[in-house]
Amino acid sequence: MQEPRRARQLGIEIGVLPTGAHNAITDVSGVRVGHTTIVAGDSIRTGVTAVVPEQLFTWAALPAGLSVGNGYGKIVGSTQVAELGEIETPVLLTATLSTFRVADALVTYLLGLPGREDAQSVNPVVAETNDGFLSDIRARPVTEEHVLAALHGATGGLPGEGCVGAGTGTGALGFKAGIGTSSRVTTTSRGAATVGVLVQSNFSGVLRVCGVPVSRERMGVPVAPVTPGAAPGAAAEHPGNSCVIVVATDARLDARQLGRLARRAIFAMGRVGSDFTSGSGDYALAFATAEPVLPVLPVLPESDVDPLFTAVLEATEEALLNSLFMATTTVGFNGHVRYAVPHDRLLALLGERGVAGTG
Repeated sequence: MQEPRRARQLGIEIGVLPTGAHNAITDVSGVRVGHTTIVAGDSIRTGVTAVVPEQLFTWAALPAGLSVGNGYGKIVGSTQVAELGEIETPVLLTATLSTFRVADALVTYLLGLPGREDAQSVNPVVAETNDGFLSDIRARPVTEEHVLAALHGATGGLPGEGCVGAGTGTGALGFKAGIGTSSRVTTTSRGAATVGVLVQSNFSGVLRVCGVPVSRERMGVPVAPVTPGAAPGAAAEHPGNSCVIVVATDARLDARQLGRLARRAIFAMGRVGSDFTSGSGDYALAFATAEPVLPVLPVLPESDVDPLFTAVLEATEEALLNSLFMATTTVGFNGHVRYAVPHDRLLALLGERGVAGTG
């Protein structure tokens, strides 16, 4: 089995802006990530991923914007985010039919925090993609303990990528995918700003790397792989659907501007080959961690948001590629298989086109 490697470890560099220290969403100060990976027997390949901004526990809410590329999916709490332009909880990712158990567990976690003894309302934010090709999604194996483990285990540094947490059973663009992350540092009229992105990839299309189409046929990957011992009548491969993108920035933006930033994150899916099918739930949620000060500083001028747009486009594209390149071939429910992108064949193809290093 090949060793998981990030895009830059393969000699593939996206865009022109520099990355943060970890090239991850955790490069935005105070943002932590935790995963709970659930693998059981031959049929369970799922999990939970938590994006936890520490600032929430000091300021109670952060400005946020939501963009819906295609609404065939679920984000618990999204209407209140759209209405008030803020998040008041960590952002959790999981599998479609486990969304509601995760949301309930997140509420339990929040009500138990010091100072919330009298709270009578909380708006949990939980998003999902469908990992039912590799995992028995009807089993709904995610428990409160799994959710609390992801929240309590959230740390800074480089988060796990590929087949971890909410990405354990997902696939994208014909290959095994999962969780990916990246960041960019840019300059605005207020000084340096960091944009970090984390993705849960599970959507269809033909992979494009640096503009080069990377089909499964070209990579030598079977089109409808089912292992020899699969259950009678096992289904051919599901193409995958949906993508959730979480964007964090330390730039001082309001909810409307964050919605614009989130929209650019969805645009970046097209750079890697998404076909944006009608059954794909494509969502991006962006939040800002800039500290509120008195007197309150104005938000970034509209004339100065373009560097942040460039940053989120580049970081999202690279995060999506990392979600693929860090994933490993996985056998799951009913003997279904999703194959990882073969690095050697990918680099050979890119070398022929003269668009990447040799890894």
